[in-house]
Amino acid sequence: QVQFVESGGGLVQPGGSLRLSCAASASISRISAMAWYRQAPGLQREVVAVIDRNGGTNYKDSVKGRFTISRDNSKNTVYLQMNSLNPEDTAVYSCNAAFVTERGSWGQGTQVTVSS
Repeated sequence: QVQFVESGGGLVQPGGSLRLSCAASASISRISAMAWYRQAPGLQREVVAVIDRNGGTNYKDSVKGRFTISRDNSKNTVYLQMNSLNPEDTAVYSCNAAFVTERGSWGQGTQVTVSS
């Protein structure tokens, strides 16, 4: 089962930027679609961004125009560039396959805190 390790989170001021990385333990080239998820305290995990095998992308409405998802199959890595961050983006961010049938093990995620 593929395992994922997320990194790149941290504390950032409102309006700031972060770039998250998600490294897979095995090839992701055959995974139909990869996604970034986030979970804020007391809330359920939600999908933030999805990228399919051909590079097509979809985003949660609240992050459109601010977040960009990308994937490098040669490095088995998925990225999330986050700009214009606001306090509502504070959460633990994780990555995994978008479809349940292709899911690997969940990593620990990376904490993103947006605060002045």
